[in-house]
Amino acid sequence: MAGRSGPFSKQKRGRIERLPLSPRILLFIGSLGLISLLGCAQQRPVLYPSPYLKTVGQDRAEADINDCIRLASEHGAQADAGEQVAKDTVEGGAVGGAAGAAIGAVLSSAGRGAAAGAAGGAAGALTRGLFRSSEPDPVLRGFVDRCLREKGYEPIGWR
Repeated sequence: MAGRSGPFSKQKRGRIERLPLSPRILLFIGSLGLISLLGCAQQRPVLYPSPYLKTVGQDRAEADINDCIRLASEHGAQADAGEQVAKDTVEGGAVGGAAGAAIGAVLSSAGRGAAAGAAGGAAGALTRGLFRSSEPDPVLRGFVDRCLREKGYEPIGWR
């Protein structure tokens, strides 16, 4: 391994030393994660401005939407995709770790390859899951739409 250098190493007096991850890189990665979380707000039903909606008002409609979502959750519809995102992230990390270990074994550093692969796999799965998590579960969506129609509203979509 002596004499080999990579993107996270530097040569000093004939020796190669590993460089730690820069605090700027860590801050950048953390910021991307936070932005992803903030940008993935849960979707909610959009109601047609029917005479009934105009009669009850927007505040009452929001309360009824919340009641329908709660009722759907109590009857088994999945309201929060966070658990699935966490599961997908763990699976992505495991797959990435196995792939990284295999590549690292070929390049004579299975441990570092596994660590890099696990980090990359988990990051990819987390990002994919965060973008998908804003989409409501189809059962939840159908349940809430029906509940709202039974109350007199006209749901036209989710946003």
